[in-house]
Amino acid sequence: MVITLFLDVLSTNWYIILLFFIIAVLYSSVGFGGGSSYLAVLALTGLLFTQIRATALLCNVMVVTGNVLLYIQQKQYNWKKVIPLTLFSIPLAFLGGYLRISQTFFFILLGFTLLFAAITMWISNKVVTNNTNDLNLAKNAGYGGVIGFISGMVGIGGGIFLAPLLHLTNWDTPKKIAATASFFILVNSISGLVGQYTNPEFSIDWKLTSILLITVFIGGQIGSRMSNQFFTPTQLKKATAILIAFVSIRILWKYLLV
Repeated sequence: MVITLFLDVLSTNWYIILLFFIIAVLYSSVGFGGGSSYLAVLALTGLLFTQIRATALLCNVMVVTGNVLLYIQQKQYNWKKVIPLTLFSIPLAFLGGYLRISQTFFFILLGFTLLFAAITMWISNKVVTNNTNDLNLAKNAGYGGVIGFISGMVGIGGGIFLAPLLHLTNWDTPKKIAATASFFILVNSISGLVGQYTNPEFSIDWKLTSILLITVFIGGQIGSRMSNQFFTPTQLKKATAILIAFVSIRILWKYLLV
């Protein structure tokens, strides 16, 4: 019975499962969860909006949890810099969620901002190759607070905002930035998921979601290992720039060109 149900879900949603695997591999290779792309793919299904958001966040958590454990094992975290980033992001993410602004205006501004960041990252030849000694708590807390606030407004983990900022400010090495983005996404995604769970309208299709969770976990492990074994710091920075440019163009196409 269970096997039959599994095969039925697999045959009906094979293209979604395949897309989720590809997204997990690509995004985890630069320290992201892929939440925004999961939302886009799930929008093609007949799932309710509440189920789509919950499923995307769960997949986000699954991908970056594997990444974070791997990065901890490889000692890629400078916790004196990482903790202020994440500590202030959580409450400000909640605050950002309450802000009422024009959705169209915000996403157009966001699209141009991300595109500028991607172009700047691509043409910049400066890459930090050694650990930095910058332990400015106020600066790190400010970064985390601002990005957490923006993430709360958009409703995703925030790595897509955090990574370009850290690259442009030469915050640390590309691999440490990827590790930090993973941890940042993890705590903010869990926070958002808890908020959704407390909502009486919370619901989720566990038959499809359980398969997707397994899929993205495997894809995330592959992607994170690709990052650490096959990417040089410059290549990792370029790959991040390409992914951010893709997201920005998709946002602008949706809210400006269509």
